[in-house]
Amino acid sequence: MAKKDEKKLSPLGRPPSRPMRLSIWYLVIALLALFVVLNFMGKPSVTTIPYSDFKQWLADGRIKRVSVQQEKIVGEAKSWTDSTQAVAFETIRVEDTDLVKEMQEKGILFEGKIESQWMKGLLIWLIPLGVFFLFWSFILRRMGSQGGIMSIGKSKAKVYVESATKVTFQDVAGLDEAVEELREVVEFLKTPQKFKSLGGTIPKGVLLVGPPGTGKTLLARAVAGEAKVPFFSLSGSDFVEMFVGVGAARVRDLFQQASSKAPCIVFIDELDALGKSRGMNPWGGHDEREQTLNQLLVEMDGFDPNAGVILMSATNRPEILDLALLRPGRFDRQIVCDRPDIGGREGILRVHARGKKIAPDVDLKIIAARTPGFVGADLANVVNEAALLAARRGEKHVNMAELEEAIDRVVAGLERKSRVLNPKEKEIVAYHETGHAIIGASVPDMDAIHRVSIIPRGVQALGYTLALPTEDRYLMTKTELTSRIKFALGGRVAEELIFGEVSTGAQNDLERATAIARSMITEYGMSERLGPLTYRKRGQPFMGREWAVPGGEEYGERTADEIDTETRTIIEKAYEEVRTILSTKRDLLVRMAKLLLEKEVLEGDELKALLNGTLPETGMTIDRTA
Repeated sequence: MAKKDEKKLSPLGRPPSRPMRLSIWYLVIALLALFVVLNFMGKPSVTTIPYSDFKQWLADGRIKRVSVQQEKIVGEAKSWTDSTQAVAFETIRVEDTDLVKEMQEKGILFEGKIESQWMKGLLIWLIPLGVFFLFWSFILRRMGSQGGIMSIGKSKAKVYVESATKVTFQDVAGLDEAVEELREVVEFLKTPQKFKSLGGTIPKGVLLVGPPGTGKTLLARAVAGEAKVPFFSLSGSDFVEMFVGVGAARVRDLFQQASSKAPCIVFIDELDALGKSRGMNPWGGHDEREQTLNQLLVEMDGFDPNAGVILMSATNRPEILDLALLRPGRFDRQIVCDRPDIGGREGILRVHARGKKIAPDVDLKIIAARTPGFVGADLANVVNEAALLAARRGEKHVNMAELEEAIDRVVAGLERKSRVLNPKEKEIVAYHETGHAIIGASVPDMDAIHRVSIIPRGVQALGYTLALPTEDRYLMTKTELTSRIKFALGGRVAEELIFGEVSTGAQNDLERATAIARSMITEYGMSERLGPLTYRKRGQPFMGREWAVPGGEEYGERTADEIDTETRTIIEKAYEEVRTILSTKRDLLVRMAKLLLEKEVLEGDELKALLNGTLPETGMTIDRTA
């Protein structure tokens, strides 16, 4: 019985009701029926004749009586077959000055009659009004079932009751610290007296901050599911409209609805669309958005902290939020939802693997290790793509091969089977990627090389070399950054050694190498020539913050030239060291590139054996000393 009752509930938690309203079609049908009754029913049949025939009938003495109206002449005439019977006729009136004299001479009864115009006037007014109401009814129906334009000031929040949320903390993984913080919020909603007895007040607002896809919205729904309270869900953009004052009205209506359903949770996703810092644009602003933000600030100050209404919001751009939103008393708590570590990624994979037929030999710990930097949305996409691949291949379970292919799809894009390289280009790509792999295995403190491929993927990638870390890292040393520069330059140097010239395929590699070198100088203070200083752009101060402006460097032209010179020095030094390594390992470069041309993908034990110096063809050992 409980399940049947849940199905009958609307998103607001109330049984759906059908409003009693008069349909415009009933009015139209009634008017048409009235018109038919007045104009057609109960009237005798009338013969319409030309005015010339009427004059002839008048001359022949057939006309018995006549009624002269403003636009027509109506009368009765003797029948051709029986002179005792009368035939009704009508004709269009023509200006005829002799008509009255002729009728007097014939002794015909005639009269003048003013035709009633009320029906015509009624139709002249009712038909346009009917068309207008039909059009208006169509517009309201198209604008939705929530009242259309008449409810423009109403909140657009979707309210989910306890049975509709169906998300708990068991469905959240990789955010252990955030979950622990939010468990206390659940306790506030479940047992508020426990905290009120000590004089504590429930926090008014909780701000979830983190990169996109880390599970901020899922966390908010899990809090509502755990606390078993109504959950108001809407986006920051739902408040902003083209009409001035609408956003503020919707904020007021939202808090009125929330107060009536307390205890409850109000969740505003993408808060930066509504709470952007006021006045941050010195060339003008959006008055409607600022009025809406002001109303939100007022409402957060005004509602009772012990009423059981908790406002939760999520954003991935906290730096642009208005400072008034972030002060204590409004968003009292700020919870960071960061990218998960390897243990968190494994937990997320297990959550998304529920309900999917995963092969018993699949080790999700290996998949978690091979997906550093992935957020929850990325991992969910990996598992879903693997399931689709397994179904496409006719497999009964999702195997490691499908999961590996799904990771490649997320990282490098879809395999471009339609992009066929000619033999020359394919050979250049093979040597390019082999150069990356050899340098990655030769320089210190570099991530392990996991896969080398020359299969085109995505929009621009003609091949790729995948280096995955063995553990999560949060700091990088100068040696590690230098190794990454050398890894990026390995492909271009390999092309130059083998073909005597370079191609355009190293464009992205050069961009990454230059960006790392410039960051080492201007941000990390790793330049011996320029010293341990930070060279950054000067911002325009506003409300305690600085906004970067064009041409706002905190250094002069001479320092800028030195930064460019030092960047060139770092790149050129790394370039020469990479050339030395690949020149020493030229035999490995050639043999590995030929094997890559044959197999198109090198990975696993075979790739490790190659990079460790043992060639499969001859078993010879290559000196790794550089």
